[in-house]
Amino acid sequence: MTDLLSPEVVADGQPYAYRRTELVEPDWTRLPGWKDVTAEEWRSVQWQRAHCVKNVKQLRGVMGDLLEDRVYDDLTRDQAERATMSMLLPPQMLNTIVPNGADDYTEAFYADPVRRYMLPMFTDRRTDWPSHPHAARDSLHEHEMWATEGLTHRYPTKVLAEVLPTCPQYCGHCTRMDLVGNSTPVIDKLKFTIKPQQRLDDMLDYLRRNPGVRDVVVSGGDVANMPWPRLEAFLNGLLEIENIRDIRLATKALMGLPQHWLSDDVRAGVERVAQLGRQRGVMIAMHTHVNAAQSVTPLVAEATKAMFEAGLRDVRNQGVLMRGVNNSVPQLLDLCFALLDGATITPYYFYMCDMIPFSEHWRVSVREAQGLQHGILGYLPGFATPRIVCDVPYVGKRWVHQLSEYDEVRGISYWKKNYRTGIEQHDPEALNRTHEYYDPIDTLPAEGQEWWKQHAGDTLAAATAKAAASRSAAESQKLLQIT
Repeated sequence: MTDLLSPEVVADGQPYAYRRTELVEPDWTRLPGWKDVTAEEWRSVQWQRAHCVKNVKQLRGVMGDLLEDRVYDDLTRDQAERATMSMLLPPQMLNTIVPNGADDYTEAFYADPVRRYMLPMFTDRRTDWPSHPHAARDSLHEHEMWATEGLTHRYPTKVLAEVLPTCPQYCGHCTRMDLVGNSTPVIDKLKFTIKPQQRLDDMLDYLRRNPGVRDVVVSGGDVANMPWPRLEAFLNGLLEIENIRDIRLATKALMGLPQHWLSDDVRAGVERVAQLGRQRGVMIAMHTHVNAAQSVTPLVAEATKAMFEAGLRDVRNQGVLMRGVNNSVPQLLDLCFALLDGATITPYYFYMCDMIPFSEHWRVSVREAQGLQHGILGYLPGFATPRIVCDVPYVGKRWVHQLSEYDEVRGISYWKKNYRTGIEQHDPEALNRTHEYYDPIDTLPAEGQEWWKQHAGDTLAAATAKAAASRSAAESQKLLQIT
């Protein structure tokens, strides 16, 4: 990005200095493996998919001697011992890591925010508390709330439809690492058991039978990995259901693989669906997932513009708050302004990173999240000021200031909710129960860290028992629905 406003134009004395910037597509030919790649090839979605980096050997083929061997060794060890997601980066996304080059490429590569969450290294991970004692593969218990396979009914009026288990790119912090992507040496992934078309039909049937649902998030995985004719047929099926008023397409590929959304067949298909949605009074929007300002390039802006021209109501960003990536006020505001000014994408949410295994080096405390929410207020338009939320297990999204109590010594926040999830329909105490969320232990004062050292085993056993009881309750609830 290049500055369009000189420093003296910016008001003096402000904690954050706004400067309008011009988006720049990083020069991919700076990388040895792509020095001969043409602009036409770069814009080709087929070329992008065919040249995704899926392992350390392929990364070395692109980066060559720009990186020292210790980088490749570090990545190899992480993939073998810690990674919950397999490696998968489209060229478009890899090209935004160290976008301007560097004299010391290895150190710049280690420090880069996009690299930190897309290519996690073993040396990134914590060794004192690599996982929180309450970390879980399905940390939000979405599978327990499946109304049909892949359809999570957690909120009263909206559902999440996981229409497939793959993405064009795999984020190291993925909250759905239990199901999405390939198995890794440390995580044997779950698999859908019902045939794809039957799963989609079951979802539509459930929505027809439940008129209280008005809002469907179509996700996965990433909808960019579903063949367009199948996705369009599913969207048309949703549009035929009278009670569905909102449809949101979830795709990180708007940033990671914008070439997909710029393809002629996809753009035409989006236009058909959007036109049908307008005729039926249904709002169709796209949600993407950008975590760092450098990821917003001219191609991302072009793809976003194409979605608006095709007739989508809005394009919004849901980022994830992570240490070393975007956990400062300047980083968050730079990202929000890049999205808003550069690509007309509305900053919408920043989620606190979920309590999945080996994620402690990314997670921030609730208190830090509250400070970040305070710090970004007043700079952005109100409609484009993102809410920082904690996705509390068995509760759902809560603004970070909505906690009921907070033990900052032990890092335990307590939350309540105002609705029943899909597995609590017959639970009279659901609205009175308090649920816990846990800060990273390394962020706690010495007293709190010592408490966890003394009690980690006990709390882990209690969490395991609670999860087992919840799973049993979920299965019983499904049997009641069937009978």
